[in-house]
Amino acid sequence: MAENQKNLCAMIPAELHSRVRAAQEQAGMTLSAYITELLTNYYEEGTEKMEKGIRTMAFQIPEEMFQRLKKLLEQESIRTGKKVSQKEFVLGLIQRALDEAEQREAVGHGADLG
Repeated sequence: MAENQKNLCAMIPAELHSRVRAAQEQAGMTLSAYITELLTNYYEEGTEKMEKGIRTMAFQIPEEMFQRLKKLLEQESIRTGKKVSQKEFVLGLIQRALDEAEQREAVGHGADLG
């Protein structure tokens, strides 16, 4: 074990353990890396950021769509030379949709002024 790392062991419900392991395997990460990412996200992006105007969105998608998205993210990561995360991808889609809607609204209002 690295000098600047510590072991963390905790008993959790079996169902939760199964969910964590399935998600960890699907992410293609070691358990250590996966738990580190979860805890880091919780402490860095969790309640501290919520207080700064950040909100959480969570939703489920069909397995087929998830696999297609996973493939697309892998292709984009290869194309761009950097890992494209699900979060980054979805935030980009939302931002694009909001920008387009605001642009349509501005054009619509501009037509009303003439």
